[in-house]
Amino acid sequence: MTWYFAWWWILLGLPIPWLVRRWSNVDPIDRDAALKVPDPGEFIGLTGAGAAIGRPAGGLLLLWCIWALVLIAAARPQHIGEPTALPVTGRDLLVAVDLSGSMEEQDFQLGGEWVDRLTATKSVAREFIERRIGDRIGLILFGRETYLQTPLTFDRDTVKTLLDEAVIGLAGKETAIGDAIGLGIKTLTDAGIDENRRVLILLTDGANTAGAVDPLKAADLARDRGMVIYTVGIGADALMVRSLFGVRQINPSADLDEQTLATIAEGTGGVYFRARDTEELQRIYSMLDELEPAAGEEEGFRPITEYFYWPLGLALCLGLAWAIVSIRQGMGSSNLETPLG
Repeated sequence: MTWYFAWWWILLGLPIPWLVRRWSNVDPIDRDAALKVPDPGEFIGLTGAGAAIGRPAGGLLLLWCIWALVLIAAARPQHIGEPTALPVTGRDLLVAVDLSGSMEEQDFQLGGEWVDRLTATKSVAREFIERRIGDRIGLILFGRETYLQTPLTFDRDTVKTLLDEAVIGLAGKETAIGDAIGLGIKTLTDAGIDENRRVLILLTDGANTAGAVDPLKAADLARDRGMVIYTVGIGADALMVRSLFGVRQINPSADLDEQTLATIAEGTGGVYFRARDTEELQRIYSMLDELEPAAGEEEGFRPITEYFYWPLGLALCLGLAWAIVSIRQGMGSSNLETPLG
């Protein structure tokens, strides 16, 4: 147990009243100008002012005590208790979202309307993040470049907000899957996450077309670092489009490299999922919710109790008492005045 002043530097103001009195050019008692009477005792008895003049040091000491108590209260005296350990359970998840140009393809339905792949991903991912109570979640955005948009945090609202603000093409039009995995490895390793708790969920709709790291080599490194990667391939298999020659069927996911995504997931102990529509994407996130929670290291804290109200209350009581005594002395002095003659 420890006593501590949170703002201890405020106590440096304790000698200010003494310094002001010491260096002031005004002498509170001009002895040369004092009134001289034949019988000081009789004069004091008539006016009653002798009580205030006769004990100047006591009044100044009381005022200094009030000043000291106010400063002590302002310095926030705190009692720091014994350390208490709190076990933390949950998972540390990194979600990597593809922002390449192909995510503009409108082959997902949401609320009865056709929307692009990123909009559908955002909608389902928000619900997934909201359900991750007790987990730390980080957000990686990647295209040609790769960014750690949100480090691992318990603040799910911030992660959702930054995901909502992501736009297609923000990180470039191409896709650097290997770099995204590499950034995930670095983030989880630097955070000191246990090897059995390192999880990356990677969502993409294409193949690796940019970046300095080969996806399969990045996956091998992830496996060596104990990281599990769940890959999600996004995009419909068939889409009816109108042309000059009528309606024809196309495959909007022709560029999706499912083999590489499956190899990445299987090589790291994860699973490859295929999301052809919004319903499948929701089912995938529900399956990801079934990941076993891992117990984290205990986080300790020391309870802090504030005690500023004690010196502040005492200062108020002393100030009130001083004011009452001063008023009574002034009233007594007025009542004792006797007309001459």
